[in-house]
Amino acid sequence: MQLKRLGGDFALEAGGVDLARPLSDGAFREIEEAFFAGQVLVFRAQNLTARQFLEFARRFGPPEPHVVDQFHHPEYADILILSNVVRDGKPAGLADAGTYFHTDYSYLETPARATLLYSLQVPRAGGDTLFANQYAAYDDLPGAMKKRLEGLVGLHHYGNRDDLEETSRTAASLLTEEQKGRLHWVRHPVARRHPVTGRTALYAVSGSSFGIEGMPEGEARALLDELKRHATLGKYRYRLTYGAGDVVIWDNASLLHSATLTDPDDARTLWRITIKETRRQA
Repeated sequence: MQLKRLGGDFALEAGGVDLARPLSDGAFREIEEAFFAGQVLVFRAQNLTARQFLEFARRFGPPEPHVVDQFHHPEYADILILSNVVRDGKPAGLADAGTYFHTDYSYLETPARATLLYSLQVPRAGGDTLFANQYAAYDDLPGAMKKRLEGLVGLHHYGNRDDLEETSRTAASLLTEEQKGRLHWVRHPVARRHPVTGRTALYAVSGSSFGIEGMPEGEARALLDELKRHATLGKYRYRLTYGAGDVVIWDNASLLHSATLTDPDDARTLWRITIKETRRQA
């Protein structure tokens, strides 16, 4: 495996790997180490079946099917279909998913370790993913702010606190009443120790965080908004452009990410698998 740095301080591209072939334990350890070191790891021009994609994803941990179950893959519920394609008047997948900075599954008690995307159809323009390095964002905070964040616990729920209009393209994907009933408020540290690397990162300060435990609503919102502005500055970002067949895996515990809007008539289709954390932070 050859590694090439993509972003300034994070994001790696792995060459010389065919994910359709069986991976030895040693080869997978090398991939996993590169993943945690790089935070974003990209494999270009792969050719995978749904089963092969899922088998690779499971090496990182147990998948968690997405709450939007009407767009699960017909054979493998762990795969969510992301697509703006419409067939016979019906959407082929979930369109405009996550077009705001967020962290996957931060609205669940056991959050996501990793998300994998497999790019099947690439639009002529757009369709990139923006990433923001939350290790670096935390490291750059003034000492007084780091002290203020010690022990603070964010209150999370499904949604985008900056856009609650359900019909908006930048709101969280629309849920049915039954799907909403499966979700509840959860708690996560605002500055969270990564359960694998041990490094501290800002955690989901954009997206699902709606409050801070024990803090008045206005004060909590102001602090979260201040942290979000800092955490998504250009110097912490990397923009990933996809080609057909690309597989990307990213570390939800150390990143924010955002999809970018595309022309609804410009076809884009991806498969997504999200892997749960298997250990809690110390």
